Amino acid sequence: MRIIRFFNPNNKNGLFTFIRPYSATPVNRLAAVSHDTTKPLSVADISIYADGHVRNDWTKQEIKSIYESPIMSLLYYGAKIHRRYHDPLAVQQCTLLSIKTGGCSEDCAYCPQSSKYKTPVKATKLLDSDNVLTAARNAKKAGSTRFCMGAAWRDLNGRKSNFNKILEYVKEIRAMDMEVCCTLGMLNEAQAKALKDAGLTAYNHNLDTSREFYSKIITTRTYDERLQTISNVQDAGISVCSGGIIGLGETPEDRVNMLHTLATFVLHPESVPINALVQVEGTPLEKQEPVSIWEMIRMIATARIIMPKSMIRLSAGRIRFSLPEQALCFHAGANSIFTGDKLLTTDNNDFDSDQEMFKTLGLTPKAANFNQGSSPMINKTLESSSLNNDDNKHHQNEL
Repeated sequence: MRIIRFFNPNNKNGLFTFIRPYSATPVNRLAAVSHDTTKPLSVADISIYADGHVRNDWTKQEIKSIYESPIMSLLYYGAKIHRRYHDPLAVQQCTLLSIKTGGCSEDCAYCPQSSKYKTPVKATKLLDSDNVLTAARNAKKAGSTRFCMGAAWRDLNGRKSNFNKILEYVKEIRAMDMEVCCTLGMLNEAQAKALKDAGLTAYNHNLDTSREFYSKIITTRTYDERLQTISNVQDAGISVCSGGIIGLGETPEDRVNMLHTLATFVLHPESVPINALVQVEGTPLEKQEPVSIWEMIRMIATARIIMPKSMIRLSAGRIRFSLPEQALCFHAGANSIFTGDKLLTTDNNDFDSDQEMFKTLGLTPKAANFNQGSSPMINKTLESSSLNNDDNKHHQNEL
């Protein structure tokens, strides 16, 4: 049983009360917090429930209602929920290094590392240990608590020697008391387990966009292959970093659908990067219009409301936004950035400018979190519980 009170000017106590059981269906839960059910659901209605609970049974209509809310409402409720689960001044600094650049066989339309396109990026071999570990030490000295390594590969098949080197990099960087993240393309179960055993904190594998729009951007890897890699990572007990890119030519509905997929995982991603497309000469999307700060705020606030415990990472494209615009993103719920003058192969805000931003906004560096990820047994138990839940059965049928 749950009691919810709202301000009511017609009541002498200024309040009116709803009493409802927790076992109500998602639709009934939302109806219970809206005293006029003939009107569309508002972000306020939905946030009342989200404010106290982490859900993975969101419907697309609920997320759409949040996403389409007035910017001022999104800023308010994003900030409110952010403060419930996180220190609003603490922002994690992460550094992403391209350890193997270019020559990728994939055809991601946004990516200058694809071998399909003529871009300024030149293919390189895997960086050696000295270069990688020096970069990690410099990142830690500059304030980063997570070090991410990216390799421009479709998958790790036939790359046993390089994979073994990366496992050693993971061990060495973890010994520096830093979180370690990798993005190496698709993983099978054995590869995910090997990374976990080496001490990997998180694995990044973005959805990029909605299932419906996906084939317009990538044809060399299916959406289900992305979801399978994420499943393999979670089953290994590694935390998941997964988000997407806006500005690819997708519709607002595609953005909502991508967020819906993320928010209905059995376990929400530990971190959700929100990227704005960086247009690169030679890629099919080089002429795309840049996204506005308001589009970023909509995505960040909506992600914060529906995935309240996740880290929301203000990622690629941040360099285009002014300090006041970035401040609005933090207010809406972002609590992590990538810092350093390069984000893989594209320009990014450097360490010095970010330190000045922290000082101006009164932000504090967020410490590393080594208590993330979970055991495979926990994941299997959660999955079994989800499949036995009538609400989740119904919801999975909607996907």
